[in-house]
Amino acid sequence: MSPLLALIVGLVALIAGGELLVRGTVAAATRLGVSPMIIGVTLVGFGTSTPELVTSIQAALDGVPGIAVGNVIGSNIANVLLILGVAAVLAPVAVKPNAVRRDTWVMLATGAAAALALLGLGGIGRAVGVVFVIALAVYIVWTYRLDKRDGASAELHAQEAAQVPATGMALPVALVTAVAGLGLTLLGAGWLVDGAVWMARAAGVSEGVIGLTVVAVGTSLPELTAAVVAALRGHSDVAFGNVVGSNIYNVLGILGVTGLVTPLALPADIAWTDLGLMIAASAALLPVALSGRRISRPEGAAFLALYAGYIGYLTL
Repeated sequence: MSPLLALIVGLVALIAGGELLVRGTVAAATRLGVSPMIIGVTLVGFGTSTPELVTSIQAALDGVPGIAVGNVIGSNIANVLLILGVAAVLAPVAVKPNAVRRDTWVMLATGAAAALALLGLGGIGRAVGVVFVIALAVYIVWTYRLDKRDGASAELHAQEAAQVPATGMALPVALVTAVAGLGLTLLGAGWLVDGAVWMARAAGVSEGVIGLTVVAVGTSLPELTAAVVAALRGHSDVAFGNVVGSNIYNVLGILGVTGLVTPLALPADIAWTDLGLMIAASAALLPVALSGRRISRPEGAAFLALYAGYIGYLTL
């Protein structure tokens, strides 16, 4: 398979595999009687972040930390500026439940923790990986307990689960679907990383730039699709919640697990500007979340313009 074809096929396989994994696990959990709130808090967030997780682990094992780290940072930037920007242009993105306001602070704190580890400690070692994974587990339990007492927050997570189609499949079919999705995701990650390394060398740019752009946007497509569908269905608050939750999972789950598998040194081509924009984009959502208002169409357009400017800065 040619490198360019490997890149394209790998990206398609990642997206398809991630979709099958989410559908299968959500359907299996539904058949087993798991509540929609728990499904929304855990499975939907983990499932949509699986492409990023598998890709970062594969890149780290292949010795290309620029793609491994750039994938996470670039995905978090794209989630806010690109995905929420597109969703807001389609339909203003509302913010209602307390959970979204609370989790926006957590998203900002985890982004700052990632920047501190990468810039201050020089990378994500196994010790930091352990701390991140434990923090993710604590966050999930804490979220579940708080949301169980908050009807609006529980409803938000139930809506997140409801965005996943085909939850009525039989349990054996659901399990096979989930396993097939995981296998396809693993294959796709290998092809995508190989193709991304080739693209970086062919274009004469760093692997970090490819990780921050092509790989990050590609692995964020499930979140983009979910946000667009939610906005068109009139559930724009779900789109906001999906982005905030995904960014938390990306830092604590993906960087944490990848650091456990193999320590990640700070790539030379990941700069403070990239980490700074990730934190600034998260901070930009705080006024919206705290006020309970919405991201308007002009604000969504501004997000998209800022993201286009960032891509231009990286590639020109």
